[in-house]
Amino acid sequence: MQYSMVTTAYIIAAVLFIMALAGLAQQESAKRSIWFGMIGMLIALAATILSPEVIKLRTGLGYIIGTMVIGAVIGLWVARRVAMTEMPELVAILHSFVGLAAVCVGYNSYLHHGNLTGVMQQIHLVEVFLGVFIGAVTFTGSVVAFGKLRGVISSKPLDLPHRHKLNLVALLVSAVLLVQFVQQSGHTISLLIMTLIALVFGWHLVASIGGADMPVVVSMLNSYSGWAAAAAGFMLENNLLIVTGALVGSSGAILSYIMCQAMNRSFLAVIAGGFGNDPIVTGDDAVGEVITTTAEEVAALLSNSKQVIITPGYGMAVAQAQYPVHEITQKLRNQGVTVRFGIHPVAGRLPGHMNVLLAEAKVPYDIVLEMDEINADFANTDTVLVIGANDTVNPAAKQVGSPIAGMPVLEVWQAKNIIVFKRGMASGYAGVQNPLFFMDNTRMLFGDAKSSVKDISKHLT
Repeated sequence: MQYSMVTTAYIIAAVLFIMALAGLAQQESAKRSIWFGMIGMLIALAATILSPEVIKLRTGLGYIIGTMVIGAVIGLWVARRVAMTEMPELVAILHSFVGLAAVCVGYNSYLHHGNLTGVMQQIHLVEVFLGVFIGAVTFTGSVVAFGKLRGVISSKPLDLPHRHKLNLVALLVSAVLLVQFVQQSGHTISLLIMTLIALVFGWHLVASIGGADMPVVVSMLNSYSGWAAAAAGFMLENNLLIVTGALVGSSGAILSYIMCQAMNRSFLAVIAGGFGNDPIVTGDDAVGEVITTTAEEVAALLSNSKQVIITPGYGMAVAQAQYPVHEITQKLRNQGVTVRFGIHPVAGRLPGHMNVLLAEAKVPYDIVLEMDEINADFANTDTVLVIGANDTVNPAAKQVGSPIAGMPVLEVWQAKNIIVFKRGMASGYAGVQNPLFFMDNTRMLFGDAKSSVKDISKHLT
């Protein structure tokens, strides 16, 4: 394949990637957008394998194709086995692979940089250094995020003394090593020391963040992985990899900014690590008495309602209750009840997690609304079902001095009746007790969410 054909194929792939990213903004076009991305990646891979540089490898080409086949088999196996509730940790571990790949590309590019001299050599060394640094931070940071989401690492933030100062020292030392690396035309020891610092820095950056902030962390690591890919593109002189990495990096940063606003976090603090205002655990001490209810009573209440809003959270994902939720939604709509869903931007452990689960259960897109679209309607709602949500519906966010003060939440307490589905009275990831549970218009339905919703469905005609 000629260079001009490779360039054309890369342009087509880049356009498809942009179309895929644009289409993911709407649920109706998301499935089509995924196909755009898959076709674009297929074109990019084919063009790369058939490019003159790869064809010249001859024997090496067989190894490339062989590893691609192995990777494809592993990817298909994982995709078929992973549950939707495990998607956040899968995304996190995939980010770590991107970071590790950037580190490997950086070292390979450093060892085989050719006969570059002068300014071009210095530019190349800067690319190598930054690529390895970003890749190493992404690698260990993503591994820690995976561990926190998987439950093998404590979700509590690691609170080392002077942790922000430690992060600053790590960055300053890395900057000094960069200058030394470039001035000495590639000082291997400087690169190795920086890599170790970056690995520890990435680990500490995410370990210092609590479980309540994991959705933002995953989004931010997505951005880091994009910049790592872009850095690898510069080292490999691959324009498509640069474009793709920049798309992922910038979109991840924008999403992180939106999520920071949704959680009342500082975006600059996210980039610096530590978030600047970590949640303060207040414990699970009761602040009143709860009123319990039964599935039969909830079914009767729903049947007599005209307006119903369902606000799902990660608990719905864990219980895999989205299918019976869709079932009662259909039954209520058949009775003439208006049913809608209110989705908080950080519901679940991954941006869009609840939207994907509901789409998987065939819940109509047009009744799934974002927080800003539905918050004003709670006051005119007869019944709200809070299924597995906690911090995102916590009225403590409206209280000055609360650990989550200022965090935008779904104001479900304004409805006439609220039914909260929970296994017990434990607080959410932020460690803040929820006054909603003790309000006069709230009823608690304890038990597994999936079983509870099924029981309600049985009592609906």
